[in-house]
Formats: sequence, C-alpha cells, structure tokens
Amino acid sequence: MVHNQVDTSRIQDMDSGEKRLNELGYKQELRREMTLFKTLAISFSTMTLFTGITPLYGSSLAYAGPASLVWGWVVVSFFTWFVGIAMAEICSSFPTTGSLYFWAAHLAGPKWGPLASWCCAWLESIGLIAGIGTQAYAGSQTLQSIILLCTGTNKDGGYLAPKWLFLCMYIGLTLIWAFLNTFALEVIAFIDIISIWWQVIGGTVIVIMLPLVALTTQSASYVFTNFNVAPERTGISSKPYAVILSFLVSQYSLYGYDAAAHLTEETKGADKNGPIAILSSIGIISVFGWAYILALTFSIQDFSYLYDPTNETAGTFVPAQILYDAFHGRYNSSAGAIILLFIIWGSFFFGGLSITTSAARVVYALSRDKGIPFSSVWQKLHPKHKVPSNAVWLCAAISILLGLPILKVNVVFTAITSICTIGWVGGYAVPIFARMVMAEKNFKPGPFYLGKARRPICFVAFLWICYTCSVFLLPTYYPISWDTFNYAPVALSVGLGLIMLWWVLDARKWFTGPVRNIDTDNGKNAN
Repeated sequence: MVHNQVDTSRIQDMDSGEKRLNELGYKQELRREMTLFKTLAISFSTMTLFTGITPLYGSSLAYAGPASLVWGWVVVSFFTWFVGIAMAEICSSFPTTGSLYFWAAHLAGPKWGPLASWCCAWLESIGLIAGIGTQAYAGSQTLQSIILLCTGTNKDGGYLAPKWLFLCMYIGLTLIWAFLNTFALEVIAFIDIISIWWQVIGGTVIVIMLPLVALTTQSASYVFTNFNVAPERTGISSKPYAVILSFLVSQYSLYGYDAAAHLTEETKGADKNGPIAILSSIGIISVFGWAYILALTFSIQDFSYLYDPTNETAGTFVPAQILYDAFHGRYNSSAGAIILLFIIWGSFFFGGLSITTSAARVVYALSRDKGIPFSSVWQKLHPKHKVPSNAVWLCAAISILLGLPILKVNVVFTAITSICTIGWVGGYAVPIFARMVMAEKNFKPGPFYLGKARRPICFVAFLWICYTCSVFLLPTYYPISWDTFNYAPVALSVGLGLIMLWWVLDARKWFTGPVRNIDTDNGKNAN
C-alpha cells in the first residue's frame, strides 16, 4: 500500500538534502540528480556576466561618468556579500524548491508565517517572471545591433530592426526558452554547463582582447577618477542623484544567486552545495563583472560620440558602439565586433533560459501550496520529463504580455527592469528580516551556520535591499514626460495592491503557507 509516512529504515541511506526535506514535511518528487557544478552553472547563468551590465552600461555611464560607474560596482559587490551570506545560511537549513517563500513561512513563525510567505512568494514570482522579460528585451537589443552591423551600419544603409520586428524577436526568445524547459532537466543543466564556459571563456576573451584591439585607451585617471554629470543628456544636474542612478547597473546585475536555492530539491547534498553555489556565484560575477566594466571603459574612443543618434549603431546600444569603434578603428572591419556581440547575445540566451527554469520552479512550488489561482493546473509535472511544464508556459505567457507595450512605449525596458529587481530582490528581504528577529532557539541550523554574526549580517543585508528597491522607483530622466516616466511604481502598486486585497478579503482565510505532503515522526511542523 502506498502511503506518505517516511520509511525510517531508509533515513540513514538518504542524501542529506533529502533527509532534511523530509524533516520539513516534503517528500522527494523531483529527480535529485544535480551536482554542485551543475547547480553552480545554473546559478551563475541566471546572474550572468553580460546580461546585467551590457544593457544598462550606457545609461549608467551617462549619469555621472566612468568613476562613479566603476567604483559603484565595488560598493554594490561589497553589500551583496551580506545578502548572499545571509541567504546561504537559510538555504543550508531549508533546502527546498520553494526556497524564499518557504523560508519566510518557517522563519516568521505560525502567527506571521502565512502573510510573510504570501508576500515573499508573490514578490519572487513577479521578479522572476519579469526577469524573463529583461533577458528577452536585452537579447533582442543585442540581436538588433548584430543585424545592423551585419547589413552595414547606420551610416551605410544597414537594417535597424523596427519595433514590430523587435517585438517578434522578444517573443521568439521567450518561446524558445519555454520550449527547451519542457524537456528533461538534464538538457537544461547540460546547456547551462555550456553557458558557464561560454561566459567564462567569452568574458575572458572580451576583457583581454577589447583594450588590446582599441587604437587608443583611456588613462587610468579618466577611468577611476573622472566624474561628470550630463544634464544636457539625462536632465539630471544633482551630483548625488546622478551617482545613485549610476549604481543601478551594478544593483541590477548583482542578484539572481538564489537560483541555486530553487534547485535544492534536485541537487545532491543540497544543504551543503546550495550555500556553496550561492556564494561561489557572487564571487565569480563580482570579479568578472568588474573586469568587463573596466574593459569597456578603458576602450572608449569618444565619449560623446557613443550617444550620437547618427553614429554607426544609431546611438541605441553603447557597448555595441564601443566594440565597433575598437575593431573598425584597428582593422577597418566590424567583423570582430559582430563576433563579440554574438558572445554577449549568447549570454542573454543562456540567462533567459536559466531564469525561465527558476521562475517555473517558484510557480510550481507556490501552486503546490495552493497559492495561485488554478493551482491544480500549474503544479502538474510533465508525465515523462518530470518538470513543471505548465508552470513554464504560464511564465512565458506573462512575460510576452509584459513585452507587448514595446510597440508604443520607449521606456519598456526601464519598467520591466525595475519590476524585476524590486520583486526579485524584495523577495530576499522577507526571510532575511524574519531570520534577524526570530528567537535563535527556534532555528535549526544546517552545515552553513553564522552563529552570533547572523543579526549584524542580516541587518546590513536588509537595509541594503530596502535601499535597492527604493532607488529603482526613482525617475531616471528629466523632465518627466510620458516617454521618460518610470512606470514601475504604478505597475507594482496596482499588482501588489490587488495581491494584498486578495489576501485581506479571501486568501488569509485559507492560505497557510507551505503545505506539507508527508508526516514526520512527531507529526509536528519542523523548524
């Protein structure tokens, strides 16, 4: 007879992650075949070397010049470590696919757990689904530049994809990621192994080659000390405000390391390997990201020309113009720039694929706990491949809807980026705050444990997350008009308002957070 009681005779032979999962009240349903390297590959691919820096590099450089951009990466990396360390400790104790919202429910206790879980789950879902959109948009932007340079340039009759074709590229990438995610997880893991080498090797090539190819390079004093605002370009003359906005590229780039937590039910030794993957991802991206920023900045030929709408890339994509100037200046050919842009585009492709994987896992876990309308549909696993295929296609459909305004609105990427960052990073805040204020006697530590250091680390991490979410609500261009308005506050207010209204009117009556599907020995909720 099939039943849900844990077979105690198997406990000693269990993987440590599966054993802890059973203690928390969940049976093993997904295939636990992921190694540390595969988990790290997916986590790193979700953060990615190029996908955060490349699309926002030009706007961040324009706000306050190179010094603010370069040192901003160092500052943001420093505070990101506090967030990552706090999350690694929690992941070690709670190695579940539900990750953030599961953590929030258990750490907040029986009274506040359901509300904390509800807020965290929806923030994370919004952030991850919008994250698919950011990768699709930036990937389409890179592809647009590749097509332009392959057919000539903006000055030589090259083809600049119009908005309708840009939208088609956006939708096409989203559908490809959804299609690939309907296959067995091993296929995605294999692709992500390619991804990590693609980005490490490709990133190394770009970082080394670009400054060597450029006919001239900027001086170290220009890169590390030059600070200047550009009110004629951004409308912002306040130096502190310009610095805050120049940090956005770093804040947008340095998150996504929680992807390792979403895969813990599929990872061997997840209570150890999950935290290792989180911290390793932060370390790798911190070093490579700064090197990439330095390579781009040292290789600038003419700062003002980067933003000229009559330049070879139509002023649409600053990194593409830097690559073009370097290779065309040296070899009188754009072939090298096209090859490096293809490497960058590949990073967007792999990043979007990984984020789709993570988003589907969060939607699946929330559906498993009855937290989404029509949960019975979204929690179904593919009968053959054992992946949450329905959740994958739901995420893809919503991402496509987010991209439809591309046809009429010029600030779509700003809005999607803000929604993604606030939702994704905001979701980190809930379990970290709960961990900071909870009684230590109620916490069962895993192999990675902070001890007395947890409160100061969680406090700094929580304040940094609050600051990050706040700055993404700010206007990024002045004067404010329909074309420059940051729509993220409106979109988030409406979305989160409806979610909280649903909680007050109905969900609080039945939503209890994570729903256990096995009985532990004592029959009580595990801590």
